[in-house]
Amino acid sequence: MAVVLGYDESPGAVAALEVAIEVASRYGEELVLVYGAAPPGGMGEEFRSHREALRELGRTATGHALERAEAAGVTARVELVDAKPAEALVHVGDAVDATVIVVGTAGESPFKGAILGSTSHKLLHLANRPVLCVPV
Repeated sequence: MAVVLGYDESPGAVAALEVAIEVASRYGEELVLVYGAAPPGGMGEEFRSHREALRELGRTATGHALERAEAAGVTARVELVDAKPAEALVHVGDAVDATVIVVGTAGESPFKGAILGSTSHKLLHLANRPVLCVPV
C-alpha cells in the first residue's frame, strides 16, 4: 500500500505535499508522486514535442518533491504518466493499491471547479478509494 500524491509544484500541490509526507510517515507507507503529462491533441510531431516538454516539467517538479520527502525520512518514488492528471492518479492509485490519494486544491469555489474541470473535482468522481483534498 502507498500514499499517492498528485504533484505539479502549484501552491495547492505544495500544501498537499506536506500533508502527504505526514500521512506516509505516520503510517509507514511509501509516497508515490504522480505527474500526469498528457498534452492536448493526440498525434503528430507537435504532440510528441508537447508531451516531452510536459514530461520534463514533471521530472523537475517531482524531483523537488522527492528530495523533500526523502529529507523527511519517507520512502518515495515518481510516476510520470501519459494521461490527464485525475486519470493518472486513479491509474497509479489502483496499481499500487493506494491507501489514499492526496491532491491540492487551487482555491476555486466548488462551482468554478465543476465548470472548469479541476483535477480535485474530477478525482472525487473517478476514484474508487479515499481522496484527501488539501486546501491552499
